[in-house]
Amino acid sequence: MVIVTYDVNTETPQGKRRLRLVAKACVKFGQRVQNSVFECLVSPSDLLLLKNELNGIIDPEKDSLRFYNLGTKYSNRIDHIGKVRHLPEDEIMMV
Repeated sequence: MVIVTYDVNTETPQGKRRLRLVAKACVKFGQRVQNSVFECLVSPSDLLLLKNELNGIIDPEKDSLRFYNLGTKYSNRIDHIGKVRHLPEDEIMMV
C-alpha cells in the first residue's frame, strides 16, 4: 500500500486544472481518504506508472507530491478510529 499526498498551488486557473488532473490520476490507482490523500494498492510497476503520470501533471516549481510506502504488511501499521475509509486487504479493487 502506498499513501499519496499532494499539494497543488491553485492560485491560477492552470493550478486548479492540475489539482483536478492529479485527483483523477490518483483515482485510477486508489481511493481518496481525505482531500489530498489517497490510499493506493499498487504493484511496483503500477507505482512507477502513477509517479510518471503525476510527474507529467504537476508543476515542480509550485506543487509537491509525497509517496509513503507502507509495505506488504501495511494493515498492521494503520491505526484507525471512526468510520473505516481504507480498502480492506482481502477485497478486490476494480479500476
